[in-house]
Amino acid sequence: MKFSVDAHAIGRHLTGNEVYVRNLLSGFASLDQDNQFITYLSAADHSPSIPSRFLVRPVAANPFLRLGFDLSSKLRLDRPDLVHVQYTAPLFCPVPVVVSVHDVSFLEHPEFFPKSRAMQLRWTVDRTVRAAARIITGSEFSRDSILRAYNISPSKVSVVPNAASPGFRPLHLDNALDWARNKFQVPAPFILSVGDLQPRKNHIGLIQAFAQLVKAYPNLRHRLVLAGKETWFAPRVREAAKQSGVGDRIRFLGFVSDEDLLHLYNACELFVFPSFYEGFGLPILEAMACGRAVTCSNTSAMPEVADGAAILFDPVELAFADLRAIGRRREARRRRRGLRRA
Repeated sequence: MKFSVDAHAIGRHLTGNEVYVRNLLSGFASLDQDNQFITYLSAADHSPSIPSRFLVRPVAANPFLRLGFDLSSKLRLDRPDLVHVQYTAPLFCPVPVVVSVHDVSFLEHPEFFPKSRAMQLRWTVDRTVRAAARIITGSEFSRDSILRAYNISPSKVSVVPNAASPGFRPLHLDNALDWARNKFQVPAPFILSVGDLQPRKNHIGLIQAFAQLVKAYPNLRHRLVLAGKETWFAPRVREAAKQSGVGDRIRFLGFVSDEDLLHLYNACELFVFPSFYEGFGLPILEAMACGRAVTCSNTSAMPEVADGAAILFDPVELAFADLRAIGRRREARRRRRGLRRA
């Protein structure tokens, strides 16, 4: 058979979607040596992310051009047996579609999106979901959300849990600390959070909780490190840090590579994931795979992903008390549980 994948996210710093499709292609390559795979890419420098035997076809980076004309045209020429996409299929798609819908936050929490983006997703995802041969999602939570949102047969939606890339693994602590200090000028100890600077990720709540923690424990030496791409919401997060009174102890690293992220996970003393809403929450597993203590929100899919291997908190009421997992004796046991869960 001939399979095709819309992999336009690769090489474009599209964070979760890019990580997902990179891991998907890697999984295909390791599991299947017989069938033909075609990948549609927009970035010029993509070679490290694409298995060598996969064919590569260029498509436009502009989403209107790619989805309105370019991808459909390539599919008519290549004639694969199906195409896999994330969220949105091309218009007039000539082959069966399998779509990964990671969550429907644009329906359940449109306030986390610019209005134009939420409207666009409402229309394009609805059209794709109804036309798709099969829908894949990462958690039972997201499956239930999809079935509530769309009048489709439950048999059409399959849960395929995500996994951390094998590249995320425990490293020698000294090496990780040296990397963080030399590459980012981040001395130990520090608390780490990973995610784009957008409303859904609750960075402002985390900053406020960290400020309370420092105020309550003046001798605390920890810093707060935020690794994630800048978005339209970033100025508000940076202003919250500036007004917190502990801005000199908060570091914004922007987008970081997987290699940098591997060392940051290993170097941190605690990983915090305070999102209001997640369809899965892959950084939880990535941090666990690196042997880190994890604390995360108790909402949406995150308890399902953590499965007892993390300390949970209410993201609305996040306070310094929720960060006091630092140094708890039971954290060694929780880290071992996290490694097994990842």
